[in-house]
Amino acid sequence: MLNFNRGTPMFEQALNEYWKTVVDTIQDGLMVVDKEGTIISVNKALETITGYGRKELIGKQCSVLRCDICEIAREKRGEDWCLLFRKGSFNMRKCTIMRKDGTLVHVIKNASVLRDANGNVMGAVETVTDITEIVEKDTQIEAFRRELRSEDGFHGILGLSAKMQPVFEIVTNAALSDAPVLILGESGTGKDLVAKAIHTISQAC
Repeated sequence: MLNFNRGTPMFEQALNEYWKTVVDTIQDGLMVVDKEGTIISVNKALETITGYGRKELIGKQCSVLRCDICEIAREKRGEDWCLLFRKGSFNMRKCTIMRKDGTLVHVIKNASVLRDANGNVMGAVETVTDITEIVEKDTQIEAFRRELRSEDGFHGILGLSAKMQPVFEIVTNAALSDAPVLILGESGTGKDLVAKAIHTISQAC
């Protein structure tokens, strides 16, 4: 086992050698840019999220990812080409970026400028978390809720009363769960319709 004293050149060298492994282990995409927005480093997760290889990204402008909030930022006139360098950081900003194949990815972005020992800005680091699956689920759930409020009923189950709405919500939640579902009730109460609704919703997700 390596045993270096903290702060020694040997410790610094060992840390730098292992740093790439640490960064590539992170599940969030990570990108470092210089003051001009040129990409100088990315991790494996960013390659996976964007579909671009490391060699395709390094040396390119960060605008290659077409982040929609960056476009808004660049519309603002001012000294800095990007609002990040004026504000210093962005936290938990929802946005979309474009993959190499042209599809959009919904992400949460965190970004911060990097400064040297004298406080001068050297560049910036950004992390992106892919939330596309969450957004798609939310869209599907909202569509189901709209169907709950429709006059044609809910997957063949008629009923617009306030008492039926919690029933429809329970059916939707059951369909979105991985847990087994047991439907009980007397004959003629609509157990088959509930089972069909659960099957239809679960197949759509």
